[in-house]
Parts: sequence; C-alpha cells; structure tokens
Amino acid sequence: MLRIAVAQFNATVGDLTGNVERIIECAAQAKARGAKVLLTPELALCGYPPEDLLLRPDFYRACSRALDDLASRVQGIALIVGYPEEDQGYRYNAAAVIENGQKKAVYRKIRLPNYEVFDEKRYFAAGSEACVVTLGGVRCGINICADIWESGAAELAHANGAELLLVLNASPCHLEKHQQRLEVLGERVAATGIPAIYCNLVGGQDELVFDGASFALDAGGACRMRLAQFEEALGIVDYDAGHLHSEDLAAELSLEAEAYRALVVGVRDYIGKSGFPGAIIGLSGGIDSALTLCVAVDALGAEKVRAVMMPSPYTAQMSLDDSREMIRRLGVRYDEIAIAPAMHTYQSMLDPLFTGLPADTTEENIQARIRGNILMALSNKTGALVLTTGNKSEMAVGYCTLYGDMAGGFAVIKDVYKTLVYQLSRYRNTLSPVIPENIIVRPPSAELKPDQTDQDSLPPYEILDAIVRAYMEEDRSPREIIAAGLPEDAVRRVVRLLRIAEYKRRQSPVGIRITPRGFGKDWRYPITNRYQDEF
Repeated sequence: MLRIAVAQFNATVGDLTGNVERIIECAAQAKARGAKVLLTPELALCGYPPEDLLLRPDFYRACSRALDDLASRVQGIALIVGYPEEDQGYRYNAAAVIENGQKKAVYRKIRLPNYEVFDEKRYFAAGSEACVVTLGGVRCGINICADIWESGAAELAHANGAELLLVLNASPCHLEKHQQRLEVLGERVAATGIPAIYCNLVGGQDELVFDGASFALDAGGACRMRLAQFEEALGIVDYDAGHLHSEDLAAELSLEAEAYRALVVGVRDYIGKSGFPGAIIGLSGGIDSALTLCVAVDALGAEKVRAVMMPSPYTAQMSLDDSREMIRRLGVRYDEIAIAPAMHTYQSMLDPLFTGLPADTTEENIQARIRGNILMALSNKTGALVLTTGNKSEMAVGYCTLYGDMAGGFAVIKDVYKTLVYQLSRYRNTLSPVIPENIIVRPPSAELKPDQTDQDSLPPYEILDAIVRAYMEEDRSPREIIAAGLPEDAVRRVVRLLRIAEYKRRQSPVGIRITPRGFGKDWRYPITNRYQDEF
C-alpha cells in the first residue's frame, strides 16, 4: 500500500521562502499521518501565475536555490513539487520528484494552455517525455494541469508503465468548474484504466481565485476523495493493489455558496498578500455596496473595514436608514459625509462655463466623482484600499462613472451579474440576516437625480444579463442572440453600449473573476474598433 498526501495549500506568488516553509509544514504533517508521498500544486514553489517574472533569468536562479533548500530539509517522504525550470536555454513548467534530499526525476508539462486567462506559450517550452517513477513500489506517472484536458500526456504515462496518475494543478475557478474537472479527468481515467489523484491550488491571486477542491478518481471513475473548496487542506489517499481509499469526502457547495466564498477568498488574499491594512467602501443604500460590504467583513473582519455614506440632496431617507441599520448589524466603522457643499462649489465654479447648456449626466457624474475623491482621500490618509462596488452588468454597458464610482483599488463584484448579486445577497442573509430587506426588494437606483431608477437607462436586468452572457461569454453574434428569443431592440442597444464602453473597462480596477470569461485577462478587445457585428 502507498499512502499519498495531497497538499492543497495557498501559495503566494514570488514568496519563495514562505512557500518552501509551507511545503515543509505539509510534509511534516503528511509524515505524521503515515504518508510516503506528498503531492503539491502546479508551480507551488513560486506561486501561480508568476506571469512576466517568468521572463527574468534571476527568477529561475532563485527558484532553483529554493528547490535545493527544500530538498535538503525534508527526509523520510518523497515530494512532488511544481516549479519553473530553466535548462540549456529552455524554460519549462516542471515538477520535481525529490526523495532523500535528491532530485530523482523531473517532468516537464507537455500541454501548454494559451486560452482564457492562460499565456503559458509566452513563457514555456513544451515537454515531450513521460515521467514515471517508482514510489513505495508503485509506478507513478506525473502530469501537470492542462495535460489532462486533452488526450496524449496521460496516455503516454500509462504507456510507459504508470499504475497511478498524479496531477499537479493550478486551475482557477469559475462557477461549477469542479464538475468540468471531474468529467475531464474521468476521460483520462477511462482512456488509461488507471486511477488518478488531482491536487489543486487554493487562494486568491489578483483577479484569479483557486478553489482547491482536489479529488481522486479510482480506475472506474468513481470519486474516492474530495477536499473542501476555498480551504487549505491535507488530504490522504491510500493506493492498494489498484484501488484508492480515503476518508476525505467534502460536501459540494451550492452555486451561491461557491460564488460567495470565491469573492471572500479573493478579497482576503488581495488585501492580505498585498499588505494593505484594511478596506474602505462607499455605501449607497443599494444592493451592490451592501453585498460588497458583507464580502469585505467576512474576508477581513469588521475591525479592518470602514464604510462611508456620502448622501446628496437626491439620497432617499430609506437609503440612509438601511445603511445605518446594516452597519449596526455588522459592527464596522461608519462615517457620513454630505456632499451637497462640494456640489454647490462645483456648480459655482462651472456655471460660467455651462451657461446656456441644459443639465445632463455631467452633473450626475460630478456627484460620483466627489464621492470618489473623498474615498481616495481617506485611502491615502489611512493606507486602506478602496473597494469598488460596480457589478458585471454595469461594467458591460458602461453604466458607471470614470474616476467616480469606478475609483478604487479592487473591484469585488466586477464579474458578478446583477441578477446574481440579488441571489448572493439572499444567500448571505441565510448565514446571518445582515442586509436589510428593503435593500434587496427596492428598485435599484444610482440616486443621482430625482426619482431615478436603473431601468430608466437599461433593459430589465434579466434581459441585460442574458444578452451580455451570450455576447461576451459565449461569443454569439447579435443575430444568433435575437434568434434565441431575446428582444431585438434590447440586443441592439446592449451590444452597442458594450462595444463603446471598452475604454472605460480598460481603466477599471482589477476584480475577481468567477465566470468562464471576465472583463480582465481573458477579455482583450481593442478600444479603437470599427468592426460591425452581424445582425
């Protein structure tokens, strides 16, 4: 029997010393539980994705020294460690098999993904050879992440004698991706007839969140181990005569729980790993800022979160009352700063220049920019990071103000459709009722002019979100979207708004990705663009 430990841990990009210490801690825990092999995630030594650090020769030298240090400090258990390797002028996404202080073998990733958020062909050369090593009497084949998403690499390991497949992964999450991973690895298991163990990274890195959810499939494709999502864990799997056994079988999360936890981890690690002392949020009395505040408090603790309400003459009393009640329930620091004096000052300054011109969105945007200035001033004084509160639906069609509500350092719900904002708010209230019901049920409004609602400017969010999802995530043409039953006038309007808002999105803060395609690394449309869509 071979006992394998699966180290689902939160590596930090560039923190070679810290990552080495975490692997050593995991190895000690694994040995204490009788494991003979410790499997770590993809590029666990340096964190994932290191992006253009991978273009620096000194980065590879530092990683090589860190790997040697790790090897010299762990005895009595074999390590399979992901790291970037440079050899004879070529660079590889690699995994080292370390035993008794020595590098026993190296596997070089064969399939290099160059889609969605991945750019591995920019950095790495592809490997071509299988790596099969005998550990505890078992012939173990090594694969890395994208190797299992298509045929070839797993089958090559099996052809070279592998009895068990060990897969290192840094697979970022989007909603319900875990099911995709099960299906894909199941295909490799069916093709090879051997069991497989899948170790995934956990934690946040810029816009990406890694959900862990490591698992193991037996030779028949049945799931024998599943670790929790969004939590560090050390799983134990026993391989015995071709069969896998484990007592680790975590429950799967609902869609709402998965999305909410991804946001919490994304905020926690962006703030924590970047060294900010806390977060500042501008409250409006609306559902977007309410959800953002909940996520921030759950990620950081109430003591590290500050909320600021900045009422204007158009702010409803209900918005003030609901915000105050939510603050009471959450226990965060709260300030109210009326912006009417600043509005009057701007008006007196600009009136001579605006003579004869009607009021329009200019005056509305000034309010948003006054609020942005206040939040950024507080950020500068305290060092805390401003979290913006715009959702994906708004970001798609430019229903946001440059240097106003877009001002800040991290966009928490940038990849959350408005319809999902409502679902997540209700989900959060099932954990504890912190969002007042009024905030959830009232019609959404920017409150920048009398009696304003979002639907004055936008189609109903159910229709808007369906159009954006079809156009932006599924690459369907307007003609196809209309043929699917969505109203033509709304499709034309939304696609036009989406196209002309690219210059705004390019200037928006980085934000957490939870869908298969977010407005970030995997959306790279030109700003200046005269392509005409197919209607």
